[in-house]
Amino acid sequence: MTKYRVIGNMTGNSMDAIDLVLTEFDGDIMHDICTYTKPYSKDMRDKIENLRTIVFNKTRLEIEKLPQFYSIHDEYIKQIADCINEMCEKNNIDKKTIDAIGFHGKTLDHNPPSKAKKDKSLPYTLQIGSGQMLADLTGIPVVYDFRSDYLMAGFDGAPLVSPHNAHISLAEGDGCYYNGGNTSNFAIIINGKALISSDAGPFNEYTDNYIRLHTNKAFDENGVFGKKGKLDKKLLQELFDFGRKYYEVSLPKSGDPSYYFKNEIFQHIEHKKAKFEDVIYTFEYFAAYIAVFTLTLVNENVKIPSKMILFGGGWKNPIVKDAFEQILNGKGYILPKHQERFSKLQQHFSNKPSISFSNFGDYMEARLFADLARYKLENKAWECIDVIDAKKSIVCGVIARPNANRLNYNDCINRAAKGWQDEK
Repeated sequence: MTKYRVIGNMTGNSMDAIDLVLTEFDGDIMHDICTYTKPYSKDMRDKIENLRTIVFNKTRLEIEKLPQFYSIHDEYIKQIADCINEMCEKNNIDKKTIDAIGFHGKTLDHNPPSKAKKDKSLPYTLQIGSGQMLADLTGIPVVYDFRSDYLMAGFDGAPLVSPHNAHISLAEGDGCYYNGGNTSNFAIIINGKALISSDAGPFNEYTDNYIRLHTNKAFDENGVFGKKGKLDKKLLQELFDFGRKYYEVSLPKSGDPSYYFKNEIFQHIEHKKAKFEDVIYTFEYFAAYIAVFTLTLVNENVKIPSKMILFGGGWKNPIVKDAFEQILNGKGYILPKHQERFSKLQQHFSNKPSISFSNFGDYMEARLFADLARYKLENKAWECIDVIDAKKSIVCGVIARPNANRLNYNDCINRAAKGWQDEK
């Protein structure tokens, strides 16, 4: 069996930092060689957030005509390339020993088939990031644009994590693997196979954005702001009502911040003149609340493992983690209309829920894309549950190899961006 050394990269919706991990794969057994993180500047975050607003619901051709698109795109790729080069240099990694970079790109819009069908629209997903440019700047082959293959085949393309969770379970066992990043998602893994995998909803989304709006901080490190606040029960209900159409959708489902986050909710909070710390605490409680609420949507025929295995930086916030544990065990505040639903959840677990942190947790999202790249190099199908259930097989991703003579890049936008049906 061939061993692979792959760098994984992920820049999530939060845009807090560039995360890198160099992982060695021996089959599905993984070993992290080194990791690297570099925070984004506020200027870069602001540019990306502004671009997200501008490109929403636009086609590839419309985006390419935007005067600021290529300058922001190129700056984004150059920063990732610089970080990869820095990580290799600081850790004495010979680039010739690296088989590939698994590169996710930056998601700016997502309208998967599950949502498009209800809206009577055409499905698409938007990630920006030229794999070819990244390959040229690092001298390492890049595997990228993973989601397009799924979406163009009629699947949501998110979350993609369940096969990676299954690989982790070879070392950590069965459980409910729960990711807490900008959004949250989970996978139930039994006997090394994923039974269900789904997005849940906002996790750091509200907290991070509100903190950046009011302070010079990027997030609530160690819950320092939230610890000074208390739960605003009315705001908790308002947050749920604001995104109710998404939160109550049956599983599995694919999410995007545009489904439940708009500036109107912040404007409403500002109008209320709520105490800053109370708002932060309520946002953090809400992150845990939605994570548990989504488990109430799991089919009654599926027994939820009592072992909750957490990964993702969001769980480092003690308020979120403690609230999640309390709500799981029937404690904590529950909205009146949900009390019966949450009570039934207790009967759904095999035993009393317990919480542990994954040993692969801190760089899981980056490693996921290293794993995906490794599967592409082996020409193996990435077996997400919905694809398996449809009895289909999809090898996802595109490979770009370094070509120093290249001048122009036509892969700055992924293949399944809006309008792909007409282009195809």
